[in-house]
Amino acid sequence: MGTDAPSTTPAYKRVLLKLSGEALMGTQGYGISAEIIGQIAEELAEIARLGVQLAIVVGGGNIFRGLSESSKGMDRASADYVGMLATVMNAVSLQDAIERLGVVTRVQSAIPMSQLAEPYIRRRAMRHLEKERVVIFGAGTGNPFFTTDTAAALRAMEIGAEVLLKATKVDGVYDKDPRKHDDARRYQQVTYTDALRQDLGVMDATAFALCRDNELPITVFDMTQRGNIKRVVCGEPVGTLIVKDKLGSRFAEV
Repeated sequence: MGTDAPSTTPAYKRVLLKLSGEALMGTQGYGISAEIIGQIAEELAEIARLGVQLAIVVGGGNIFRGLSESSKGMDRASADYVGMLATVMNAVSLQDAIERLGVVTRVQSAIPMSQLAEPYIRRRAMRHLEKERVVIFGAGTGNPFFTTDTAAALRAMEIGAEVLLKATKVDGVYDKDPRKHDDARRYQQVTYTDALRQDLGVMDATAFALCRDNELPITVFDMTQRGNIKRVVCGEPVGTLIVKDKLGSRFAEV
């Protein structure tokens, strides 16, 4: 990937960014890194200033992972609810970081907690976006047994996002694990059918099925490289694009 300055012309009007909780902790292993959340907020504020309507679903894995705790004996539903609370902590922290940069932001929670966030109301969320406010969705779907990937797919379709941007620590989708195989190839573009056939593990099955059935494109990209979020929003060929079958042709890069 080059180091040229990213384009400043957005390719999308409305996007949903799925941001993992782990992305907020940097190298400290737990919690929220003030430096990292500040850097992310700067990128998000810059995107909002381009006129892009930006919605975000944030995970909670930097604070609490419901699935891993349930494997240790905790009731799965209880563990998932605690995980949802962790996502709200991240959402409020991200809101604060973005608003310190002068961009109006709203947090909506799928679990009512009126002193911290608005309740999730679809029409209100869309109105905020139309007014160019960044909207952060917390508490997942509000239901146990569903991941924040599923919440991201669901919210993206509810608000009419043109694409779901899945920010990760890898630079796209590979035909095999690049950490274990030197000959792993990265796809520039792949169809839903190919991704399923090859079990590429783009996101959890429920989220992937929601995107496939509603023909919502997904871009998987590395957010650890500064400027990548903006590059993706401006249509640069960063990461891997998953598209519906009748449009998709598959390309691979070594």
